[in-house]
Amino acid sequence: MKKQSLWKVFFNGILKENPVLVLLLGTCPTLAVTTQAVNGIGMGLAATVVLVGSNVAISLIKKLVPDSVRIPIYITVIAAFVTVVQMICEAYAYSVYQALGIFLPLIVVNCIILARAEMFASKNSVLASAVDGLGMGLGFTCVLLVMGSIREILGAGTWFGMPITNGAIDPMVFFMLPPGGFFVFGILVALVNHFGTKRGLKPRKSFDCDACPSKNACQNCQSCNKEA
Repeated sequence: MKKQSLWKVFFNGILKENPVLVLLLGTCPTLAVTTQAVNGIGMGLAATVVLVGSNVAISLIKKLVPDSVRIPIYITVIAAFVTVVQMICEAYAYSVYQALGIFLPLIVVNCIILARAEMFASKNSVLASAVDGLGMGLGFTCVLLVMGSIREILGAGTWFGMPITNGAIDPMVFFMLPPGGFFVFGILVALVNHFGTKRGLKPRKSFDCDACPSKNACQNCQSCNKEA
């Protein structure tokens, strides 16, 4: 794959096909762990490592995996990388490990990771798959950082644990609660749609195959088109 194409693959995950704000994947950990900015970075980096590792591994074995059992094998590969990341966090970043709690091992079933394995890594080269995983992971991390920062500053008056507002604005506990997470998430999605529309991109009005930015790479969509 050409260098220019690799850059396109990389930036797709950050901007055009951002997994959270455009594809609307991984919303459960996004809403759950973003009460603090440090938690968002921790979850984002952990998911990025798993994304890159699993994409590379699945791209390497794609020709050896029977189509009928590909999903269980992909999940097993992802689970192996999640286990390694979980053990590293427990050993060297225990505070983050405790803060993320159950959502760290649940990266195994994160739909972002399985979706990239199925739609990209299983059909592309090792290098392209690694770049795709890195781009998607950084896009995911950026959203978690932004949401975590907004909720922590408005909800606790701190940023990465450091006092920010200093009494100028009273902390609004609402932003630390689940409704506050949904509110911030909705605002960010609306902003992405707004600026995307200004750039000529159509906002998503449905969630079927035709509305998905990744439909050209999806095996299921191609099968449907052939049957039609």
